Amino acid sequence: MNAARALISLLFIVAMAWLWYPYFMKSTDDGVAQQDYIATPDYIATGLSQTSYNDQGELSHTVYAEEMELYQELGFTHFTKPVFTLYGETENWQVNADEATLYNNNILILENNVTATNLKEGAMIEKVSAEAIQVDIDSQRMESEQAVILSGPNMKITGQGLKADLNTEIVELTEHTRTIYYDQ
Repeated sequence: MNAARALISLLFIVAMAWLWYPYFMKSTDDGVAQQDYIATPDYIATGLSQTSYNDQGELSHTVYAEEMELYQELGFTHFTKPVFTLYGETENWQVNADEATLYNNNILILENNVTATNLKEGAMIEKVSAEAIQVDIDSQRMESEQAVILSGPNMKITGQGLKADLNTEIVELTEHTRTIYYDQ
């Protein structure tokens, strides 16, 4: 009787393994296929030129980029060599970088060789340079936790961290390092 039970148990285990094997193999393959699908952009544009308006119909920002990849499922757009022009109430700023990511909530993160140029003639701060800057397009605010350089016609200010409100023209360094004034 023990030999018969052992044989039946062995046949049961083999049958279960044979039936469940495709289930385990299929779930692993689907996970890899799903990851590949999500990591693929929905579309890619080269030589992108786009103009965006706010809810009141006023010009909000323009963007030019060598390449743009839209990841709709993940909720962001990636840009290569972008140039964003932000149109505020009193000042307009042009921000460029090696790469940038724009999220669905209009938060723009620019990285690598970031330069923000004030387009207002005669502004005290003409240019902001950093390795990374985050811009809230809706509220027209720029922030950075990186080392930053503010430069104007007669000065150069270095520091760590930046908070700037483009509407009120207030620029604040989190930690001031050095200021150099040039002769006029």
